[in-house]
Amino acid sequence: MDHREPRRHGPVLPGVLVVLVLLGLVVLRDPGGSGDRLRALLGTEQRRAAAVAVPEGGGAYRFAATQPDSDEPVSWNPCRDIEYVVNPAGAPAHWPTLVERSVATVSAATGFRFAFGGETDDRNFTDRIGALGRSAPVLIGFADEEEVADLAGDVAGVGGAAYLETPGHWRYSTGMVVLDTDVFTDLSPGGDPRALALQAAILDHELGHVVGLGHVDSRAELMHADNIGRTSFGPGDRQGLALLGAAPCG
Repeated sequence: MDHREPRRHGPVLPGVLVVLVLLGLVVLRDPGGSGDRLRALLGTEQRRAAAVAVPEGGGAYRFAATQPDSDEPVSWNPCRDIEYVVNPAGAPAHWPTLVERSVATVSAATGFRFAFGGETDDRNFTDRIGALGRSAPVLIGFADEEEVADLAGDVAGVGGAAYLETPGHWRYSTGMVVLDTDVFTDLSPGGDPRALALQAAILDHELGHVVGLGHVDSRAELMHADNIGRTSFGPGDRQGLALLGAAPCG
Protein backbone atom coordinates (compact mmCIF):
# COMPACT_ATOMS: atom_id res chain seq x y z
CA MET A 1 0.00 0.00 0.00
CA ASP A 2 1.30 3.41 -0.95
CA HIS A 3 0.56 5.74 1.97
CA ARG A 4 1.74 9.31 1.51
CA GLU A 5 1.45 11.89 4.26
CA PRO A 6 -0.31 15.15 3.40
CA ARG A 7 1.71 18.32 3.14
CA ARG A 8 0.97 20.59 6.08
CA HIS A 9 0.79 23.85 4.15
CA GLY A 10 1.47 22.70 0.61
CA PRO A 11 -0.58 22.84 -2.57
CA VAL A 12 -1.76 19.25 -2.24
CA LEU A 13 -4.45 18.29 0.22
CA PRO A 14 -4.69 14.57 -0.36
CA GLY A 15 -7.46 12.18 0.44
CA VAL A 16 -8.50 8.74 -0.70
CA LEU A 17 -10.30 5.89 0.96
CA VAL A 18 -7.51 3.33 0.71
CA VAL A 19 -4.48 5.02 -0.79
CA LEU A 20 -4.09 8.75 -0.57
CA VAL A 21 -2.67 11.17 -3.07
CA LEU A 22 -4.20 14.13 -4.84
CA LEU A 23 -2.05 16.06 -7.26
CA GLY A 24 -2.53 19.30 -9.08
CA LEU A 25 -4.65 21.46 -6.80
CA VAL A 26 -2.66 24.63 -6.54
CA VAL A 27 -2.37 27.20 -3.81
CA LEU A 28 -2.78 30.69 -5.17
CA ARG A 29 -1.25 33.53 -3.22
CA ASP A 30 -3.69 36.43 -3.12
CA PRO A 31 -1.89 39.21 -1.20
CA GLY A 32 -4.93 41.44 -0.93
CA GLY A 33 -7.61 38.80 -0.70
CA SER A 34 -9.48 40.96 -3.19
CA GLY A 35 -11.05 38.14 -5.15
CA ASP A 36 -12.93 36.62 -2.24
CA ARG A 37 -13.88 39.99 -0.76
CA LEU A 38 -15.26 41.25 -4.07
CA ARG A 39 -17.30 38.12 -4.59
CA ALA A 40 -18.66 38.41 -1.03
CA LEU A 41 -19.65 42.05 -1.60
CA LEU A 42 -21.35 41.28 -4.87
CA GLY A 43 -23.18 38.27 -3.47
CA THR A 44 -26.07 38.10 -1.04
CA GLU A 45 -25.66 39.21 2.54
CA GLN A 46 -23.48 36.76 4.41
CA ARG A 47 -25.33 34.38 6.67
CA ARG A 48 -23.59 32.34 9.28
CA ALA A 49 -24.01 28.61 8.84
CA ALA A 50 -25.88 26.87 11.64
CA ALA A 51 -23.36 26.08 14.36
CA VAL A 52 -22.87 22.41 15.20
CA ALA A 53 -22.01 21.59 18.79
CA VAL A 54 -18.64 19.87 19.08
CA PRO A 55 -19.37 16.37 20.40
CA GLU A 56 -17.82 15.44 23.72
CA GLY A 57 -15.89 12.27 24.30
CA GLY A 58 -12.89 10.54 22.85
CA GLY A 59 -11.92 10.15 19.25
CA ALA A 60 -9.17 11.04 16.83
CA TYR A 61 -9.22 13.68 14.15
CA ARG A 62 -6.65 15.51 12.07
CA PHE A 63 -6.93 18.61 9.95
CA ALA A 64 -5.54 18.42 6.42
CA ALA A 65 -3.91 21.83 6.85
CA THR A 66 -3.61 24.45 9.58
CA GLN A 67 -3.26 28.21 9.58
CA PRO A 68 0.29 29.64 9.53
CA ASP A 69 1.79 29.68 13.04
CA SER A 70 -1.41 28.26 14.49
CA ASP A 71 -3.21 24.98 15.16
CA GLU A 72 -6.43 26.49 13.84
CA PRO A 73 -7.59 24.55 10.79
CA VAL A 74 -7.76 25.83 7.26
CA SER A 75 -11.48 25.69 6.51
CA TRP A 76 -14.23 27.07 4.30
CA ASN A 77 -16.08 30.32 4.86
CA PRO A 78 -19.13 29.20 6.86
CA CYS A 79 -21.02 32.32 5.75
CA ARG A 80 -20.96 31.29 2.09
CA ASP A 81 -22.44 28.26 0.37
CA ILE A 82 -20.06 25.63 -0.93
CA GLU A 83 -21.08 25.22 -4.54
CA TYR A 84 -20.62 21.81 -6.12
CA VAL A 85 -21.32 20.26 -9.49
CA VAL A 86 -21.50 16.64 -10.61
CA ASN A 87 -20.19 15.05 -13.79
CA PRO A 88 -22.38 11.94 -14.05
CA ALA A 89 -20.35 10.22 -16.80
CA GLY A 90 -19.59 6.70 -15.59
CA ALA A 91 -21.73 7.14 -12.48
CA PRO A 92 -24.24 4.56 -11.25
CA ALA A 93 -27.86 5.31 -12.06
CA HIS A 94 -28.64 6.20 -8.45
CA TRP A 95 -25.89 8.86 -8.23
CA PRO A 96 -28.33 11.69 -7.36
CA THR A 97 -29.47 9.82 -4.25
CA LEU A 98 -25.90 8.92 -3.34
CA VAL A 99 -24.54 12.45 -3.69
CA GLU A 100 -27.51 14.08 -1.97
CA ARG A 101 -27.17 11.67 0.95
CA SER A 102 -23.46 12.28 1.47
CA VAL A 103 -23.69 16.05 1.04
CA ALA A 104 -26.49 16.12 3.63
CA THR A 105 -24.39 14.02 6.02
CA VAL A 106 -21.37 16.32 5.80
CA SER A 107 -23.55 19.43 5.97
CA ALA A 108 -25.22 18.19 9.16
CA ALA A 109 -21.85 17.39 10.75
CA THR A 110 -20.25 20.74 9.89
CA GLY A 111 -23.06 23.26 9.53
CA PHE A 112 -21.74 24.19 6.07
CA ARG A 113 -24.39 24.91 3.46
CA PHE A 114 -23.88 23.23 0.10
CA ALA A 115 -25.43 24.47 -3.14
CA PHE A 116 -25.88 22.12 -6.09
CA GLY A 117 -24.81 23.88 -9.26
CA GLY A 118 -26.14 21.17 -11.57
CA GLU A 119 -24.55 18.65 -13.89
CA THR A 120 -21.40 19.47 -15.82
CA ASP A 121 -19.13 18.03 -18.47
CA ASP A 122 -16.10 19.39 -16.62
CA ARG A 123 -13.49 16.68 -16.02
CA ASN A 124 -10.65 18.84 -14.74
CA PHE A 125 -9.98 17.11 -11.43
CA THR A 126 -6.74 18.97 -10.76
CA ASP A 127 -6.52 22.68 -11.56
CA ARG A 128 -9.62 24.03 -9.83
CA ILE A 129 -8.26 27.55 -9.27
CA GLY A 130 -7.89 29.72 -12.34
CA ALA A 131 -6.50 33.14 -13.07
CA LEU A 132 -6.94 35.90 -10.50
CA GLY A 133 -8.00 33.42 -7.85
CA ARG A 134 -11.25 32.49 -9.54
CA SER A 135 -12.26 29.13 -8.14
CA ALA A 136 -14.38 26.58 -9.93
CA PRO A 137 -17.10 24.79 -7.96
CA VAL A 138 -16.23 21.60 -6.12
CA LEU A 139 -16.34 18.86 -8.75
CA ILE A 140 -17.70 15.38 -8.02
CA GLY A 141 -17.15 12.82 -10.74
CA PHE A 142 -16.37 9.23 -11.65
CA ALA A 143 -13.40 7.88 -13.58
CA ASP A 144 -11.09 4.91 -13.99
CA GLU A 145 -7.35 4.58 -13.54
CA GLU A 146 -6.69 5.22 -17.22
CA GLU A 147 -8.07 8.74 -16.82
CA VAL A 148 -6.98 9.33 -13.21
CA ALA A 149 -3.84 7.37 -12.42
CA ASP A 150 -4.30 7.81 -8.67
CA LEU A 151 -7.28 5.45 -8.84
CA ALA A 152 -5.00 2.50 -9.66
CA GLY A 153 -5.03 -0.55 -7.44
CA ASP A 154 -7.41 -0.65 -4.50
CA VAL A 155 -8.15 3.07 -4.48
CA ALA A 156 -11.87 3.71 -4.23
CA GLY A 157 -11.75 7.49 -4.49
CA VAL A 158 -9.62 10.59 -4.34
CA GLY A 159 -10.65 13.88 -2.80
CA GLY A 160 -9.23 17.13 -1.52
CA ALA A 161 -9.44 20.91 -1.57
CA ALA A 162 -7.30 23.90 -2.48
CA TYR A 163 -6.97 27.08 -0.47
CA LEU A 164 -6.02 30.68 -1.04
CA GLU A 165 -3.20 32.10 1.07
CA THR A 166 -4.78 35.42 2.04
CA PRO A 167 -3.07 37.64 4.62
CA GLY A 168 -3.54 36.33 8.12
CA HIS A 169 -6.03 33.62 7.24
CA TRP A 170 -6.06 30.83 4.69
CA ARG A 171 -9.35 29.53 3.37
CA TYR A 172 -10.47 26.72 1.07
CA SER A 173 -12.08 27.89 -2.14
CA THR A 174 -12.53 24.79 -4.30
CA GLY A 175 -12.04 21.05 -4.33
CA MET A 176 -12.81 17.79 -6.02
CA VAL A 177 -13.85 14.18 -5.53
CA VAL A 178 -13.30 11.51 -8.16
CA LEU A 179 -14.69 8.04 -7.48
CA ASP A 180 -13.59 4.79 -9.07
CA THR A 181 -16.18 3.72 -11.62
CA ASP A 182 -15.26 0.02 -11.35
CA VAL A 183 -15.56 0.02 -7.56
CA PHE A 184 -18.97 1.65 -7.68
CA THR A 185 -20.10 -0.80 -10.37
CA ASP A 186 -19.01 -3.73 -8.21
CA LEU A 187 -20.83 -2.20 -5.23
CA SER A 188 -24.03 -1.59 -7.18
CA PRO A 189 -26.66 -1.76 -4.47
CA GLY A 190 -29.39 -3.58 -6.39
CA GLY A 191 -31.72 -2.96 -3.47
CA ASP A 192 -29.08 -3.91 -0.90
CA PRO A 193 -28.94 -1.14 1.73
CA ARG A 194 -25.51 -2.33 2.90
CA ALA A 195 -24.05 -1.78 -0.59
CA LEU A 196 -25.48 1.74 -0.72
CA ALA A 197 -24.08 2.42 2.76
CA LEU A 198 -20.61 1.34 1.61
CA GLN A 199 -20.80 3.61 -1.43
CA ALA A 200 -21.96 6.48 0.75
CA ALA A 201 -19.10 5.83 3.18
CA ILE A 202 -16.57 6.24 0.37
CA LEU A 203 -18.10 9.53 -0.70
CA ASP A 204 -18.47 10.70 2.93
CA HIS A 205 -14.76 10.03 3.44
CA GLU A 206 -13.75 12.00 0.38
CA LEU A 207 -16.04 14.90 1.22
CA GLY A 208 -14.46 14.83 4.67
CA HIS A 209 -11.18 15.66 2.94
CA VAL A 210 -12.86 18.34 0.85
CA VAL A 211 -14.06 20.20 3.95
CA GLY A 212 -10.68 19.88 5.65
CA LEU A 213 -10.08 16.59 7.45
CA GLY A 214 -6.94 14.52 7.03
CA HIS A 215 -6.34 10.85 7.71
CA VAL A 216 -6.06 9.40 11.21
CA ASP A 217 -4.58 6.17 12.54
CA SER A 218 -7.65 5.07 14.47
CA ARG A 219 -9.81 2.44 12.81
CA ALA A 220 -12.73 3.72 14.88
CA GLU A 221 -12.94 6.69 12.49
CA LEU A 222 -14.20 6.86 8.92
CA MET A 223 -11.19 9.06 8.12
CA HIS A 224 -8.80 6.16 8.69
CA ALA A 225 -6.77 5.79 5.50
CA ASP A 226 -7.47 2.07 5.13
CA ASN A 227 -11.09 2.03 6.24
CA ILE A 228 -12.95 -0.80 4.54
CA GLY A 229 -15.72 -1.59 7.02
CA ARG A 230 -16.93 1.53 8.77
CA THR A 231 -19.95 3.17 7.17
CA SER A 232 -20.42 6.32 9.27
CA PHE A 233 -18.32 9.07 10.80
CA GLY A 234 -16.77 8.18 14.15
CA PRO A 235 -16.57 10.33 17.28
CA GLY A 236 -13.28 11.94 16.33
CA ASP A 237 -14.47 12.58 12.78
CA ARG A 238 -17.49 14.42 14.15
CA GLN A 239 -15.38 16.52 16.49
CA GLY A 240 -13.12 17.59 13.65
CA LEU A 241 -16.02 18.29 11.30
CA ALA A 242 -17.78 20.46 13.89
CA LEU A 243 -14.57 22.43 14.52
CA LEU A 244 -14.14 23.03 10.78
CA GLY A 245 -17.68 24.37 10.64
CA ALA A 246 -16.92 26.72 13.54
CA ALA A 247 -14.32 28.66 11.52
CA PRO A 248 -14.78 32.44 11.42
CA CYS A 249 -16.61 34.09 8.54
CA GLY A 250 -14.43 35.89 6.06
